Amino acid sequence: MSLSKFVGAACAAIILAAPAFAQDYPDRQISMVVPFAAGGPTDTVARLVAERMSEDLGQQIIVENVGGAGGTLGAGQVAKADPDGYTLLLHHIGMATADTLYRNLAYDTLEAFEYVGLVTDVPMVIVSRQDFEPADFPAFIEYVKANADTVTMANAGIGAASHLCGMLFMSAIDTSLVTVPYKGTGPAMTDLLGGQVDIMCDQTTNTTQQIKGGTIKAYAVTSGERLDIFPDVPTAQEGGLPDFEVGIWHGIYSPKGTPAEINERLSKALQFALADEGVAKAMADLGTAPSSAEEATPAALKEKLESEIARWKPVIEAAGVYAD
Repeated sequence: MSLSKFVGAACAAIILAAPAFAQDYPDRQISMVVPFAAGGPTDTVARLVAERMSEDLGQQIIVENVGGAGGTLGAGQVAKADPDGYTLLLHHIGMATADTLYRNLAYDTLEAFEYVGLVTDVPMVIVSRQDFEPADFPAFIEYVKANADTVTMANAGIGAASHLCGMLFMSAIDTSLVTVPYKGTGPAMTDLLGGQVDIMCDQTTNTTQQIKGGTIKAYAVTSGERLDIFPDVPTAQEGGLPDFEVGIWHGIYSPKGTPAEINERLSKALQFALADEGVAKAMADLGTAPSSAEEATPAALKEKLESEIARWKPVIEAAGVYAD
C-alpha cells in the first residue's frame, strides 16, 4: 500500500471510530468529583442530579468528595484526568474566583476543562445571631458600618461561598468588618447559633432550617426577587443595596480534550435530571431551582464562567485577601 493510501485509510478509520466511541458512551461507571466535604450544599446538589443523570445514561454516576484548598484540589484532580467522559467535576462559583484567589493555581481555569452545563443558582441570605440588635436590613447596614471594629462576620474559609458573599457585601457598603474564617460551614453556623459571632452571608441550602426554626435572624436575600420560602425577607436591593445580587451557581465540567459528542450526551442527561419533578421539589425545599434546558448546555456554562471570572477579579483584588 502506498503512503498516501495508508494515511487516507488511517484517517478514515479515525473518522469512523470517533462517532462509534461517542455512541457507545458510557459503558461503565462515571465518577463525579465534588471538591468539598460530603453533606455540604454542593454535595447535596451533586447527589440530586447524579442519581437522575445515571438513569438517563444507563450507568451509575458515583459522587467522589475531594475537599481542600477551597475546591482547587478536586478541580485539579479532574484537570489531570483522562478526557474520556468518565471523570467529571461539579463545582460552584469557586471555579471562577479561584482564578484570582490562588495566584499560583496549578491549572488554568479557562484552558483545563470542557463544559457540560449549569445546574442551579443557589441564592444566599444575610443572617445574624438570634439576638442581634438591628430590626431590619437598613438598620442592619447602618449598625454594622457604625460598629465595624466590633461586628464579627463568620465564613467557612477563604474561597467558600460565605467568604465570597461577605467580600461582596463589604464592598457594597464600603466598610471592612472583622471576619472570622472557619474550616467549613458547620462550625461557622454552630458559633453563629451560639452567639460567638454576629453575622454571616450563606446559601439557603445552609440557612433555611435555622431561619425557619427561629434560631437565627434573616435580614435580606441576595436574589433579584424575594424567595417563596422566605416571603417576608426583603431582597438586599429592596433594603438599600441596589447593585447587590449574588448566587452560588453550580456547573458540571470534564477534562480538556473530552470529545464534544460526550459533553453533549452528558448535557442531555443533565437536562433530563433537571426536568425531573422530584429534583425540582428537592431544590425548591433548599430555596433554589434547576437551571433551564437552555442553561444546562456547554455554551451557557462557558459564558457564565468567563463572565464570573471577570466580575470577581476586581472585587478580590480590592479586598487584597488571597488564599496563597
